[in-house]
Amino acid sequence: MFLGSKENYLSVHTMSSPQGRQQTHPTESGRPTAAGTMRPMKIDATGEAPTTRATLSEVAALAQVSVATVSKVLNGRSGVSDETRSRIESLLDERNYNRRLSAQSTAPLIEVLCYEIDSPFGGAAIVGIERVAREHGIGMVVTSAEESHLPGANWVDGVLRRQPLGIILVASLLPEKDKARLRSRAIPIVMIDPYGAPATDAPSIGSADWNGGFLATQHLIGLGHERIAIVTGPDSMMASTARLSGYRAALEGVGIAVRREYVRPGKFHRDDGFTEAHALLTSPEPPTAIFASSDLQALGVYEAARVLGLRVPDDLSVVGYDDLAIAQWAGPPMTTVRVPLGEMAEQATHLVTRLRDEPELAFSRVEMATSLVVRESTAPPRS
Repeated sequence: MFLGSKENYLSVHTMSSPQGRQQTHPTESGRPTAAGTMRPMKIDATGEAPTTRATLSEVAALAQVSVATVSKVLNGRSGVSDETRSRIESLLDERNYNRRLSAQSTAPLIEVLCYEIDSPFGGAAIVGIERVAREHGIGMVVTSAEESHLPGANWVDGVLRRQPLGIILVASLLPEKDKARLRSRAIPIVMIDPYGAPATDAPSIGSADWNGGFLATQHLIGLGHERIAIVTGPDSMMASTARLSGYRAALEGVGIAVRREYVRPGKFHRDDGFTEAHALLTSPEPPTAIFASSDLQALGVYEAARVLGLRVPDDLSVVGYDDLAIAQWAGPPMTTVRVPLGEMAEQATHLVTRLRDEPELAFSRVEMATSLVVRESTAPPRS
């Protein structure tokens, strides 16, 4: 199932697999499995299959409160004790209460929860969401996730008061109790580049990160490099582990051993790119090329090389990841892996609006194709 042009899609996992190219996914061993093996799911707008649902009065009777009190909880209003609110929320979830909101009771808003909202990555995602939302006459409420990738303690209360048509999570996640509250209000959730493994109860839009890691490393191998290091992202992010797996597969595919000291931990930030590259480049046998798992990290690698008197690409080849605008402005312009983040954000927005109108829509995960963009930061190693 495709929501728009097929040009940038690698694979879509739904109840009925579309025809076209099949992308592979890494396993723990680093070996790919066919995209078709990913288990599809049938979801409604709440992330669960439809079943018999309790009525508002039944929930009130079970909680031994008035219908008005249950209504306050449903709408995120004050005037209910924490103990009573918790009891009602548990019953709403247990009894699968799911209020089918009418168009009149739903605000023309999309809630966006974005990790590192001030980063180039977050900014690009928000621009893509806004583009589609504006075309449909829909407003946005944008909130920055905390360091833990979670929303603030009272975020979900505000969402319930605003009654949005849906929620988009950008590299962030929700506690189970918050998802349960949203399920009971039939508010759909779509994830972009989900933090951790993709949830089984909400669709996600991602990119082919294993393929991206493979392409970046294969490019460096093709130039003649053998001492190739990588600065990774957080272990808890599927995108990071997939890129690392692609890197390993490319090296092992041509018989180059993966050196433990060449695999350096990071968080996709410039500072860890600088720190880890500096350590690599001052080691007894420094790499001739570094694959950074984000463009921001790659800028840190550039700076470490500069501080040590090394020139890119004469003394060190560098490949980034994401193809943010800053990549082409770097000196020299950066070779990187393009992630179609704007298109991912647009498709997430199309999907969340469809899930509101078509709550029984069968949908699991979209993966959009990654591609290598060769610029001027890579060259054959010095002999």
